[in-house]
Amino acid sequence: MSRALPLAAVQAMPLTGPQPEARFAEDVQRVARSFPQSQLIVYPELHLHGDAATAGEYRALAEPLSGPRVRALAELAGDLGVWLIPGTVCELGEGNEVFDTAVVLSPEGQLAASYRKVFPWRPYEPFDAGDRFVVFDLPGVGRAGLNVCYDAWFPEVTRHLAWMGAEVVFNVVKTTTCDRPQEVVLARANAIVNQVFVVSINAAGPVGTGQSVIVDPEGLVRVHSADGATVLTDVVDLDHVSRVRRYGTVGLTRPWSQFVPGDPPLALPLYGGQIDPGRWAPGDGDSGPKDGGRSGDPSQS
Repeated sequence: MSRALPLAAVQAMPLTGPQPEARFAEDVQRVARSFPQSQLIVYPELHLHGDAATAGEYRALAEPLSGPRVRALAELAGDLGVWLIPGTVCELGEGNEVFDTAVVLSPEGQLAASYRKVFPWRPYEPFDAGDRFVVFDLPGVGRAGLNVCYDAWFPEVTRHLAWMGAEVVFNVVKTTTCDRPQEVVLARANAIVNQVFVVSINAAGPVGTGQSVIVDPEGLVRVHSADGATVLTDVVDLDHVSRVRRYGTVGLTRPWSQFVPGDPPLALPLYGGQIDPGRWAPGDGDSGPKDGGRSGDPSQS
């Protein structure tokens, strides 16, 4: 039996003006009526936060995940009986931080998962960085992972999600710049090297640059939009992931089967067992690690 996930990925402009949550609810209801087979609906990054641009504007919009915004989104998902990823929201953290946080609301009207963007696009984005990777289960279908926009430029993120069991990765994006073609390449590359589906949904023009994609575990683009507002629909079958990992990409390459019992462990000196901001740059004499990055004890950093 296939593990099919019918979905609708909504490439739309960020909402501006008053009562964005009410207008968002109307749009989600429209999408659910138009594509009633969809079990999951996903929107771009910061979709609910319009044209906010400064740290102060984002802070003014930030709420804890226990606040009214997420409660309303959960109620909406429950009323429609769908999985809902409304892009990201400005989350006010326990220590007064402001995070760019992807949330997942379940068909039962519950907050099923939340992920704080680990790699804000610095120096342009004023958000605090998250500190963990997040996957969530879609009962009867499989496991999904979350990343946000610039996270896709760091291969560690998607690799870790795949290692945690993700078979489809939802990459919600608000790219307004000329590098969206490179991000499409990254979506394909992350899908290929991890043998996962990647759903990368960007904001629509003229604010965003569109070009949303749904990529299969062999790197083939199933759907690719232009830059205008549209809804990408597809049915991703997570059994495709199992099949590709068993038989190989195009029947050949099986990276998850690379290491076998008896192979020597492989040290990762770049990280010393973790990504430590003080050890991120390659060793280059005065500014890099004095031992060339070989010390593996993070307590000595």
